[in-house]
Amino acid sequence: MTALEGLPAQLQVFERGWLSANNVLFLGREHSAVLDTGYATHAAQTVALIDDALAGRPLDLILNTHLHSDHCGGNSALQRRHPGASTLIPPGESAAVQAWDEDVLSFRATGQFCERFHFDELLLPGGCIRLGDLAWEIHAAKGHDPHSVILFEPASRTLISADALWENGFGVVFPELLGEPSFDEVGATLDLIEDLAPLHVIPGHEGVFHDASGALRKSRSRLDGFQRNPVKHARHAIKVLLKFKLLELQSVSRDDWNAWLVGTPYFETIRARFFIDFRLQELADELLAELVAVGTAAIDHSQIHNR
Repeated sequence: MTALEGLPAQLQVFERGWLSANNVLFLGREHSAVLDTGYATHAAQTVALIDDALAGRPLDLILNTHLHSDHCGGNSALQRRHPGASTLIPPGESAAVQAWDEDVLSFRATGQFCERFHFDELLLPGGCIRLGDLAWEIHAAKGHDPHSVILFEPASRTLISADALWENGFGVVFPELLGEPSFDEVGATLDLIEDLAPLHVIPGHEGVFHDASGALRKSRSRLDGFQRNPVKHARHAIKVLLKFKLLELQSVSRDDWNAWLVGTPYFETIRARFFIDFRLQELADELLAELVAVGTAAIDHSQIHNR
């Protein structure tokens, strides 16, 4: 848990690492709420962290900035633990959640997992929501995900930026990988954040930071590099997906790893768009070797390990 100077006193941040997105807990006089719930394999830990902080209070609201598996994977477990809680999601994929279409929701395409959950209301961009006795503005934040939102509290100038802005970058621009131009939308979201001028930023991953201007400079430089060389972004995206799976599994046999690669549609989609001269296995092996070279993966005989 992180409680930092400058953040509203009613707010607590649980920094979770890269497999699970950070959780933000709001404890107001009238109700409690949690924003983003981590990955499914960490759901029991998410519930324990939230319950410990609630100290016997019920959880009233569950919210998601967007519906990637590392941000909504604990929804179902929290709904079971707190059946009276209402769940709010951004509007773009509400029909897919109702039908539980895992292809539209990206879970199957990325080779990830999310237990089915329901929602009750929508987080509508342009509106406000009261969390922790404070009014938070809801802003659309297209780019990393076309349906993502970010939240901003004007009095303390606190921004919950999800994967639209990290201290050293931003999340993979997934629509670009599918042939949907979105780099300009990343730039527009960075411009929006600059206009909001936050003093405190709670990102989707890693720690709270206070130099939004510096983070924006780094992100714009990164974005410029990806725009100049989209293949660089595609290579980065594949490595992110490979590393995410290693974080989930920790250790996996080479046979199971190869079966997961073949069964994960995003990899062939990216290969066909950006690496037409490579076979999928050849490309994946090359990028896995890069992870091994920087010390974030290891290969031991027929096993692949996270490090």
